[in-house]
Amino acid sequence: MAYEYIFGIFACFLGFVLFYYNTRTNKTAAAAASASAVVSARNGEVTEGTATDIIIVGAGVAGAALAYTLGKDGRRVRVIERDLNEPDRIVGELLQPGGYLKLIELGLEDCVDEIDAQRVFGYALFKDGKNTKLSYPLENFHSDVAGRSFHNGRFIQRMRHKAASLPNVSLEQGSVTSLIEEKGTVKGIQYKTRDGQEFIAYAPLTIVCDGGFSNLRRSLSNPKVDVPSCFVGLILENCELPHANHGHVILADPSPILFYPISSTEIRCLVDVPGQKVPSVSNGEMAHYLKTMVAPQIPPQLYTAFITAVNKGNIRTMTNRSMPAAPQPTPGALLLGDAFNMRHPLTGGGMTVALSDIVLLRDLLRPLHNLHDASALCRYLESFYTLRKPVASTINTLAGALYKVFSASADKAREEMREACFDYLSLGGAFSEGPISLLSGLNPHPISLVLHFFAVAIYGVGRLLLPFPSPTRIWTGARLISGASGIIFPIIRAEGVRQMFFPATVPAYYRAPPVD
Repeated sequence: MAYEYIFGIFACFLGFVLFYYNTRTNKTAAAAASASAVVSARNGEVTEGTATDIIIVGAGVAGAALAYTLGKDGRRVRVIERDLNEPDRIVGELLQPGGYLKLIELGLEDCVDEIDAQRVFGYALFKDGKNTKLSYPLENFHSDVAGRSFHNGRFIQRMRHKAASLPNVSLEQGSVTSLIEEKGTVKGIQYKTRDGQEFIAYAPLTIVCDGGFSNLRRSLSNPKVDVPSCFVGLILENCELPHANHGHVILADPSPILFYPISSTEIRCLVDVPGQKVPSVSNGEMAHYLKTMVAPQIPPQLYTAFITAVNKGNIRTMTNRSMPAAPQPTPGALLLGDAFNMRHPLTGGGMTVALSDIVLLRDLLRPLHNLHDASALCRYLESFYTLRKPVASTINTLAGALYKVFSASADKAREEMREACFDYLSLGGAFSEGPISLLSGLNPHPISLVLHFFAVAIYGVGRLLLPFPSPTRIWTGARLISGASGIIFPIIRAEGVRQMFFPATVPAYYRAPPVD
């Protein structure tokens, strides 16, 4: 009896151990499955899908490039895009050489092939009947390196197809309505298909790239969107630019006019109209404005094609937006592209900034095998916001400053600055090579930008003081320097002086990857 009693106790103990082990094993397996599965809620039903590491909201330039980049690194990526049809936009059509170099780094350079993209080698500036040509400093690069201009939609579709060709990347059409948060951590998204069905998707990291009109950015940042002007877009057909394979900027009144090729037979024209309202297209006011105010200011070689395009009536408009990056670090989520940071599109720097950010983010994520520690990942990725600043802020600041300098003004000092800028760039050599290196993204250094900007201002003052420094000229020169400071310093302050010029002094600059 004693042996049976002892054996019974031992059997109970062993049963308890086995029960506990089995329960723990089942819970662990269930937790692992839950963490790695994409869960969909459909009319109240929950079903499991394919495991996902990263959800990307939006498949524009930033989203599609990011999906391919992360997918190529072995991440399981799920992309939700509102409309997978080919986009039809009037911006995002000029990729600077610096952006093309980033495209090469990402392995996406073939996306400008087979879309009739045009090589761009620099800019031509026009003012009051004068013109000057500014060439990109490409001597030290491979012969294939240059700017590229194209139809934006064709470029995006090429990148989408390349991303979707990876077995671990899926592209779905749907409108993301909200981020799913639990205790301050983003766990995934809720989205709706075109037929109205609602789904939920989970992943340890959600990256929002849903463009300039993002409805999610306020959950992840403190945005201050400014609308300085609007673009009026036309396509000129079967004509030639005064300088082949160059972007053309006309310093017109009241603000710049742009021309650049987007195919072998088409030239994009963008007319900048200051403010948030443009003449009505529907009642003919816009056509009248373009014919009477704009047409007399464009190069004679383009006049007939311009009038023909206006008469054809395919006139498009778009608001230009500027928004400094104002991140609000949130565990489980990140902003990217125009949803995160915008600048005036005058200089065509938006895609360069986005692609540069993607290269940086890819390199930061590469050492990480486990993305599930949201707090540690969020703290680590704060370094992204600091490391991106020198490049992004240089391009952003240049875009904002050049737009203001290139726009006409009733202020005599501002007009002198505008004239000085044109003449300074016309000097050639280092005077044109430095600024065009900044604009092209080939040398995006903040200090170089500030030095050239104030060199233009000082050059303008010197022109005023020669041959005789009258009191009126001295006063105008002083206001020119003051006006230049009033243009650039507010932009720099919005970008962040410390992050822009002294990023190594920011603690986040040194963040090491969290231990898996």
